[in-house]
Amino acid sequence: MRMQIVAFIVLSLSFLGCAHRTLPRLVNDRLSPNLPYCDEIEASGESQLDALIEELQVPADKTGVLLLERGASALIARAWLIGHSTKSIDAQYFIFSADTTGLVATDALLLAAERGVKVRLLVDDTLSHGDPKVLQALSAHPNAEVRIYNPNINVGRSTSQKVRNVLKDFRGVNQRMHNKLFLADGRVAVTGGRNVAAEYFDLKRQSNFRDRDVLLVDGEVTDAQASFEQFWAHPLAQPIEDLIGEPLPYPPELIWQRLHQFSCNPDKFLPMIRARVAAVPNSLRERVGDGQLSLVHNVEYISDVPGKNESQTMKGGGITTDALIQLVREAKESVVIQSPYLVTTEVGRSVFQAAVKRGVDVRILTNSLAATDNVLAFSGYRRGRRALLEVGVELFESKPRMAAQAEIMNGPLALRYNSRMALHAKSMVIDGKVAVVGSFNLDPRSANLNTESVTVIHSEEVAVHIQDRMVVEMGPDNAWSVTLGSNPDRKAPVVRQFSLLFARLAPVSVL
Repeated sequence: MRMQIVAFIVLSLSFLGCAHRTLPRLVNDRLSPNLPYCDEIEASGESQLDALIEELQVPADKTGVLLLERGASALIARAWLIGHSTKSIDAQYFIFSADTTGLVATDALLLAAERGVKVRLLVDDTLSHGDPKVLQALSAHPNAEVRIYNPNINVGRSTSQKVRNVLKDFRGVNQRMHNKLFLADGRVAVTGGRNVAAEYFDLKRQSNFRDRDVLLVDGEVTDAQASFEQFWAHPLAQPIEDLIGEPLPYPPELIWQRLHQFSCNPDKFLPMIRARVAAVPNSLRERVGDGQLSLVHNVEYISDVPGKNESQTMKGGGITTDALIQLVREAKESVVIQSPYLVTTEVGRSVFQAAVKRGVDVRILTNSLAATDNVLAFSGYRRGRRALLEVGVELFESKPRMAAQAEIMNGPLALRYNSRMALHAKSMVIDGKVAVVGSFNLDPRSANLNTESVTVIHSEEVAVHIQDRMVVEMGPDNAWSVTLGSNPDRKAPVVRQFSLLFARLAPVSVL
C-alpha cells in the first residue's frame, strides 16, 4: 500500500506542468523577416464563411456532419475557419501547446482579433505543453480573452502551492477539463479527440496520434455553443491576467509582431499547408459532391458540466458517462469502439458482459504496449484485460506502424512524416446506426473526474463510415488480436516492458 501511495503522488505531480520559456525564444531567437508571400496571403479579402455555409443548404431541422479523419484536414479546417470568421471564435482545449503548431494557431487567433473578431480561448490549467506568457500576450489584445480552467496546479501557483494542492485536494487537482471544442461564428463547430499540438495533426516526424474529429454546421452547433458559454461563465474559468498577476516581460505589440513573423516563415507554416487552407472552399465542395457531408436530423452534443461530480471519491460518473452506458445498454447487435486508454472497472465490465449475454458483438481497439504514449494507462488496461476477454469482449491492440497510415496521412505530408502512430481516437458505433465521436476515454478518469464531451450522431451513413474505418484498423495489418492465450506485450521495446513493471505500482483508481 505504501508503494501505491508513492506511485499516486508521483502520478499527481505529473499534473503540475512544466515551466516553459517559449516567449523569450520567440522574441529573441526566432525572428524571421517579413515575407511578401505571407503579406499576400493575409490580404486575401472578405470572409467567405457565411456564403459557404449558405451554399451547403443545411435545412433548419438538421445538422451538417463532416468527419475529419486526417490530421492535416482537421488542422486546415480550423485554420480556414479562423481566417474567415467575422463575429466570434470560441475554443476550449485540454492541451494548447507552445510548439510550432500552437504558436501558428495563436497567431491565427491574434490576426482574427485584429480583424475585429471576438476571440475567447479556454485552456485547462495543466498546460503541460504550453506557455502561459504566450497566452497572456494573446489575451492582452482588446478583442481576445484567455481563461484558465481550474487553476490550482500551474498558472500563477508557486511550487509550495502546487505541492500543497496535490497532497490535500485530490479531486480538485485531478478534475481537469478534457473537452476539445472549436466554434466559428456560432455556426460551425469542430470537436472530437484532437488537442492543439503538432502530433495531433500528423506534423511530427517521430510520433503522431491517430485521431478523429467531426465538423458540425448549424443545427446542434447551438448546444455546443451553449456548453462553451456555461464553461466560460463558471467560476472555475479565471482570466489568465488575474492568475499571473504580473505584466508581460515585453510590450504586447512586440510579441504580436514576432508571432506574425514566426508564422510568415515557410519553415514554420508550410507553404503546402497554407495553399491547402486557401483551397478549402473548393475542397469542401468536392467532398460535398462526393456525398461526404451528411445532413442529419438527430445529432446530440453532450457535455459534462464544469466542476463535474462533486463526490470526493472516484465514483459518481457524469452526464457523458451515463449517456455512453445507456447507448451500450440499448445495443442489439454490435458495439465497436476505439479508445486509446482502456482502464475498465467492475461497472464497465458488467455493462459489456450484459451486452454480450444479449448476443451483442463487442469489439474494442486500444493501444498496445508497443504503440501507447502512456505506459501508466496501459498498466491499468493490462490488469483488466483478462477480465474483459473472459466476459466475451473481442480485443485488438494497435500496432505502432499501421498499414492504414498511408490513407490517414494526406498527400505530400506522408513524404515528410513517416512516423510511429499511437491511437488517440475516441469513437463508438452502436448497431451500425449510431456513431459517437468525442473526448471520452474508457477509463475511471474520464468516467468520474474529467469533464468530457461527446457528439452522438444518429445516422447510419455516418456510423457505417466510422465502423468500416475502425474494422480496417482492427485488421492484421494494423493491429494485433488479443486472446486469453496470447498478447503482443513482448513486441514492445525492452525499455517499455521494463517501465511497465514500475507502472504496475500505481493504483488503478487514479490512472
